[in-house]
Amino acid sequence: MNRRDLLLAMPWIAATPVLAHHGWSSFDESKPVYLEGKVKSLKWQNPHAEIVVTVALDAKLPADLAKRSVPPQKASVDGARVLAAAALPTRRGDWTLELSPMTRIEAWKVPEPKAGDTVAAVGYTFKDDKGPQFARVEFLFIGSAVFALRSMPA
Repeated sequence: MNRRDLLLAMPWIAATPVLAHHGWSSFDESKPVYLEGKVKSLKWQNPHAEIVVTVALDAKLPADLAKRSVPPQKASVDGARVLAAAALPTRRGDWTLELSPMTRIEAWKVPEPKAGDTVAAVGYTFKDDKGPQFARVEFLFIGSAVFALRSMPA
């Protein structure tokens, strides 16, 4: 590629991450899902940390989920409503959990899970639970800790 072609391509190259990035509007926030499983793999890096978990065929919704408390955060999220509305996804197997950018992960002091650890999340997938098995995480549960990932801690 010569210099002129490179200069012509630079605006497209610079815009590519913006085009690939998505916001919350891609996800159905009216139907939160509860996903719990063993960590298969993870990417602990920007632009978003991701955890791949294997959701078991016999997965169950925790009886106390609606009563769990969530930490305050700067975004206005009705955590009690989200937890009370959460249901199991219609599909099992491997799910990619998209977390927040690393600045929020670090602000919440989220510990990096390891392969084989069990984690749970309440988040949002695509309309009618169609498309890839991918969820944008609102609340992440690791051990007895819960992390609210929509924004920074309050």
